[in-house]
Amino acid sequence: MKKILFLMVAFAAAAMAADGDVANQTLKAYSMIAAGVGLGLAALGGAIGMGHTAAATIAGTARNPGLGGKLMTTMFIALAMIEAQVIYTLVIALIALYANPYVG
Repeated sequence: MKKILFLMVAFAAAAMAADGDVANQTLKAYSMIAAGVGLGLAALGGAIGMGHTAAATIAGTARNPGLGGKLMTTMFIALAMIEAQVIYTLVIALIALYANPYVG
């Protein structure tokens, strides 16, 4: 963990010391890294949430088969809400990549 923190501080120092066009290119590179990491974490969290939702629905249907239809409807609504969070992250990542307000 200390090595990662040290590298991030070193990269930040290099970005702050750079001049003009080099600073813009460095900022674009950091934007790409941030977008990739953010999308990866969002997809990981969404996948874990969807897995838990599906497992809970299957367990609920196994316990009470009569409620299967209601549980499936609720599950699809929950999956849509989980997926919406990942799509929001995608939109923010695309903004950071293509309409970055910090790059002049």
